[in-house]
Amino acid sequence: MTGTGSAISVRGLTKKFGRQVAVGGLDLEVPQGSVFGFLGPNGSGKTTTIRMLLGLAAPNAGTVELLGERMPRASATVLPRVGALVEGPAFYPFLTGRANLSRLDAADPRSVSPTRRSRVADALDRVGLTHAADKKAHAYSLGMKQRLGLAGALLRPRELLVLDEPSNGLDPQGTREVRSLIRRLADEGATVFVSSHLLSEVEQLCSHVAVMRAGRLVASGSLDELRSSGGRRSVVLSPDAGAAAAVLLSLGLDPRTEGDRVTAELSADAAPEALVESLVTMGVRVRGFEVTTPSLEDRFVELTGEGFDVAG
Repeated sequence: MTGTGSAISVRGLTKKFGRQVAVGGLDLEVPQGSVFGFLGPNGSGKTTTIRMLLGLAAPNAGTVELLGERMPRASATVLPRVGALVEGPAFYPFLTGRANLSRLDAADPRSVSPTRRSRVADALDRVGLTHAADKKAHAYSLGMKQRLGLAGALLRPRELLVLDEPSNGLDPQGTREVRSLIRRLADEGATVFVSSHLLSEVEQLCSHVAVMRAGRLVASGSLDELRSSGGRRSVVLSPDAGAAAAVLLSLGLDPRTEGDRVTAELSADAAPEALVESLVTMGVRVRGFEVTTPSLEDRFVELTGEGFDVAG
C-alpha cells in the first residue's frame, strides 16, 4: 500500500565528471510504500543517482531527502533504516556466506550479538541461501553472490531498500524468488527503489517508474500513468480492411493497414463503441476490435529512442 509521504525526495540533483554531466537537474519523488522502478539505458545516470542518494558520491548541486531527512546531514540516523545493494556485493572470498553476514552484522553498532545467529539465519532463509550458508563465498555463482548481498541488506528491518539490478546473474527461478521477496517487503511496509534493465520484471513488480535518458529524467509516475501517457490505439480485424480504413479516415483518424489488421491512434475523448457502430453501419465486416495502450517497452523506446533488454 502506497503511503502519503515520500520515502525519497530529490530536487535539482546534479553530478558532473569534468565537463560531462552524468546527472543533470534531477527532480524525483518516490512515494512511501511503493515499489519504484528506476529505468534507463546504460550510461543514463541511474547508478550515479543511487550513489548520491546513499552518500557514496557528493552531488555538485541539489538536495536529497531520505525518509523525510536531509542527506547527508542525517546519515547517522537515516542510513541504519535503509538497506542497499549497489554495483554488486563484495565479500571475503574465503569466508562462508554465513560468516560474511555475521561480520557484516557485527560491524553495525546497533546490532545485538546474542541474536546475531538468528538474524543471519533468517536473512539467509529469506533469499533462499540456507543450503549454501556454509559454502565459501568464492565458490558462489554470480546469482548466489547477488542473493547474499540482498541478505546483507535484510539483516535488520528496513523502511527503505535501494537495489541496483537485484536480479543480475539470477536464473529464472531466482528472479521469481527475488520478485516475490520484494513484493513481500513492500507488503510489510517497506519502500523498494529498484534500478533495473529488465522491463518485463519492472512491469510485473513495480507500482511506479521513472525513466532516465542521458542524465535527465524524461518521465515519472505510476506505471499506469506512464502507459496511458502514450495514448490509445484501436485495432480492427476485418476482411474488408480497405473499407475499414476508409471509414476510420472519414472519422478523422489516421489508419494504418497491415493485412486484415487496421490500427489508428485514438484521441482521449474518442468512444470506441462509436467507431464499431460506424464500421458496421457502413457494411464493414468486423471480426475483432480492441483498444490497446502501449507496453512499457513501447513507452521506453518512445522516451529514450533506444532498445532495451525486455526478456532478461
